[in-house]
Amino acid sequence: MAFKSLNIIDLILKAIKEEGYSKPTHIQEQAIPIILQGNDLLGCAQTGTGKTAAYAIPILQRLYETKSQEKKRKIRSLIVAPTRELVIQINDSFKAYGRHTGLSSVVLFGGVSQHSQVLSLRQGVDILIATSGRLLDLINQGHANLQHVEYFVLDEVDRMLDEGFIQDVKKIISKLPFKKQSLFFSATLPPEINEFVSSHLTNPSKVSVTPNSSTVSLIEQFVYYVDQENKIPLLIHLIKEKKINHALVFTRTKSGANKVEKFLLAEKIKTEVIHGNKSQLARQKALSNFKAQKTNVLIATDIAARGIDIDDLQHVFNFDIPNIAETYVHRIGRTGRSGNSGTAYAFCNAGEKSYIKDIEKLTKDKLIVIDEHPFPLKNFNAPKPNFRPRQFAQGTRREQNRFSSSGESRGERHNYFRKINENGDPKRFNSGEVKSITRKITLISGLSKEISQDPQKIIYLLGFQNAPIAFLVRATINSERAEPPKNLDSYHHLS
Repeated sequence: MAFKSLNIIDLILKAIKEEGYSKPTHIQEQAIPIILQGNDLLGCAQTGTGKTAAYAIPILQRLYETKSQEKKRKIRSLIVAPTRELVIQINDSFKAYGRHTGLSSVVLFGGVSQHSQVLSLRQGVDILIATSGRLLDLINQGHANLQHVEYFVLDEVDRMLDEGFIQDVKKIISKLPFKKQSLFFSATLPPEINEFVSSHLTNPSKVSVTPNSSTVSLIEQFVYYVDQENKIPLLIHLIKEKKINHALVFTRTKSGANKVEKFLLAEKIKTEVIHGNKSQLARQKALSNFKAQKTNVLIATDIAARGIDIDDLQHVFNFDIPNIAETYVHRIGRTGRSGNSGTAYAFCNAGEKSYIKDIEKLTKDKLIVIDEHPFPLKNFNAPKPNFRPRQFAQGTRREQNRFSSSGESRGERHNYFRKINENGDPKRFNSGEVKSITRKITLISGLSKEISQDPQKIIYLLGFQNAPIAFLVRATINSERAEPPKNLDSYHHLS
């Protein structure tokens, strides 16, 4: 089937041809006609299947066919995605396929100054592509008006739920007009998505290119059982033995990513890292270098890796096994794209074995076990990784950004509070300790001077579950709540 048979207008067909495409992928073949008919849609498609074009092309066509003659453009299409890298990638697709339509798009994300983004919004825009945190900030400041949105896309819905963005998404949806076309896309469809979808889509058509749990058939999947302390030596061994010069490595934590980078660099392997503590400029530079193959290995945490779109990536390493099986599907979906083959390696210690079983149950694929390697598993009684409870991951994106901008690692910050609060009760702090904590909190989180001068409010915030302070320390301070201070109304914006 050719794109022309999907009733796509000539201006967009011309752009598609200029991008080098002649035939639609399966998700595009199924989704484009449904979207052009004006129906809500729930699409299940893995990364690398052409999912972005599946909604970008019909949205561009419908916007072009109903183009307004008003001087200032209004936001008529909104696309929300979980990460900066992904929204940039989506924006690139809209610009590529819409280059002959005269439609404009703007991308919003945090980690950079909002000044240029606000200027673009003031000039008027047809298509807005944004992360939820920055979009809510600009809505609250009065810079973004969503009352004219006709087409709403929520991309990577499963990831939005996993990473705790759901409350932000609900707030955004509440700002949209009731009458609109909604399109939700997800790489997997776990049961919890169904309730969310039923609340926000109207009689949706459903498109599933592959079953919920399938992994790309062209990807070879191997698992190495190895002790945690030997994972880095094993990674170095495989990179050198197999002469791998382009690989993506997933770690569970940011500190873990930094540690792996340090050892690979010591072995003269060109390596860079992307995670939440890196600036937007550093993340973009690392991605660009990796795509251009100036960097051999890119190490990433799961959320930072969204938006990595490289057709010829051959190798993915699961340095740490994810405790959520769907995350494994996301990770290995970075390889085996556009019909290419790929290889996924998983490093599993004794405490992670149950996660391998979960993955095999979900994907209905057996990972090939490699027993013969220089670092066989010796510790068969290793405990499961100590994952942070889910409730602590559900702070707002603004709260997460507040702390990710700090130069200190989360572990260093936690150790500081653990040392200060040995008794586990904020009421037992003496005045000197309170002042010390206050100064430290002010330094790392940028709280206003007014709050930092009132230690009692700080103590209260330490036990306030949704406050930015609690997001940082609640997992390590098992404290009783202090009595709430009087006149807290002016501080509710922190919750």
